[in-house]
Amino acid sequence: MYLIRFIVLYPKTKLYTMKRTILLFILSVCISLPMIAQDKVLDALSDEVKRNMDALKSSEVAPYFISYRVNDIQSITIKASFGQLVSNEVKRASKMAVSVRVGNSTIDNSHQIKGEDYGWFDWDQGVDVPCDGSVDGIKQLAWKETESKYRKACDLYSKVVANMAVKVEDEDKSDDFSKETPVLFYEAPLADSYRQIDNKLWEEKLKKYSAIFLENKDLRQGEALLMVNIERKYFVSTEGSKIAENRITCRLMLNGETIAEDGMVLPLYESFFGFETKDLPSDEEIIASAKNMVKLFGELKNAPIVDSYTGPALLAPASAGVFFHEIFGHRIEAQRMKNEDDAQTFKKKVEEKVIQEDLSIIFDPTITKLGKYMLNGSYKYDDQGVKSEKVTIIEKGILKDFLVSRTPIKGFPKSNGHGRAQAGMQAVSRQSNLIVTTAKPYTSKQMRQLLIDEAKKQNKEYGYLFVSTVGGFTTTGRYMPNAFNVTPTVVYRVYVDGRPDQLVRGVDLIGTPLSIFSNIEAAGDTPGVFTGTCGAESGGVPTSTICPEIFVKQIETQRKSKEQNKPAILSRP
Repeated sequence: MYLIRFIVLYPKTKLYTMKRTILLFILSVCISLPMIAQDKVLDALSDEVKRNMDALKSSEVAPYFISYRVNDIQSITIKASFGQLVSNEVKRASKMAVSVRVGNSTIDNSHQIKGEDYGWFDWDQGVDVPCDGSVDGIKQLAWKETESKYRKACDLYSKVVANMAVKVEDEDKSDDFSKETPVLFYEAPLADSYRQIDNKLWEEKLKKYSAIFLENKDLRQGEALLMVNIERKYFVSTEGSKIAENRITCRLMLNGETIAEDGMVLPLYESFFGFETKDLPSDEEIIASAKNMVKLFGELKNAPIVDSYTGPALLAPASAGVFFHEIFGHRIEAQRMKNEDDAQTFKKKVEEKVIQEDLSIIFDPTITKLGKYMLNGSYKYDDQGVKSEKVTIIEKGILKDFLVSRTPIKGFPKSNGHGRAQAGMQAVSRQSNLIVTTAKPYTSKQMRQLLIDEAKKQNKEYGYLFVSTVGGFTTTGRYMPNAFNVTPTVVYRVYVDGRPDQLVRGVDLIGTPLSIFSNIEAAGDTPGVFTGTCGAESGGVPTSTICPEIFVKQIETQRKSKEQNKPAILSRP
């Protein structure tokens, strides 16, 4: 029995939303979908996936699943540097990702081939398809790519079978592909007006924002950048799913960079996110942020460089969000845990306490806004055609769940809508909107006192306050230290004797996940947001974190790497 959900949405109108649930008691029926039939791209993909499946199903090694995903993306990028317009580009590109699975859902060509690095994942970047919706062009490329993927799948499947015959038994005997409910979802294409912005207005705004960086002669970079993405996404599969949806995002970024006398590059970065340009902050707020960056650059260049340190620290909300994303988020992406080369840090800790009992962590791609913050990791359906779900990963310190794609792991046989990928790439389980909450919030003043008290207890002269962070990376394999490195940009020493906080530079926050998790003691009462793009096996995907300030009893830092070049000899005009 199949359950098919059919939803028609008309974006930005007050017409109507139709929802029908249809129970089908036979395997194959014909449903009249006049709204979907009007979309020639969706029709072309549906026709071709059926035609190719029918042609291959009598093969000796037949596919049991084929899917096509097309991302049609128009990007508008305007950049100004030091008060001058340097670029204004409009680009349009469409990428197709084809997935072909042979064997069966229990064992198929995606199964790990032991002894081969990343044998479980297809790193292919996809193929370009016509942006104008040319049906003939799309069908030709879908046919050609399906042929290529099918041959590769057969080759891999034969290796899987041979590998299983000579290698040790799998630790995780869960299926290679989950059985999910087919979905029919249609969102009407966006009107042409959504593909346009007021170019002249934004050129002048960005010139005005970037001109603020002229106030600091030591800056070698001072930019303001606006990026608007208008995306139309299609997904069809031989299971019967047909999805067409839209996504618009806007990001405004301020980027600056200076270099210290010892050659250390000092970047600062500020980002603002919205779903339309009207969602972005006012000119006054953005200019104030740029002025604050200019002031910080002057202080950073002359700030003392630090040595390695162990001791207590406070992580301001934006830094704490990156911290959780790197040290925790990547380790609860289930598909990676199925690979026996992965460290599987949390795989066998379900229903165990893994963090301080007042803290809870959820991932929720179903919401676009939390409080005043708009969330970049939101989507209706993931890149495997599964409806997005809110997932409670940690509840009051206890690990409950993982982020699951259609590659299940032991104890978690179904996807929870977290199969994600960059356009053209194959989906794996990835993060969405990470939200950290606490049942026992502390005020900012109380959090600061916790830091000072712990520093005194450890006979430290100071603790650290990590204000902002530009990003980080982590390793999760067994053959390297299972560690993380978070890259702060603004860090202060908080002295126990009451001296003013001191800005420092050259700090990298490092460590191992279980050790640092055990040292998280408290969380603040005011959340903040970090918006970014997360890079991993399936490319870059948009994410957000909402997190309060975090107090950690013991952290470790190392000195940041630096260039060996001296600062510029010539002054900036």
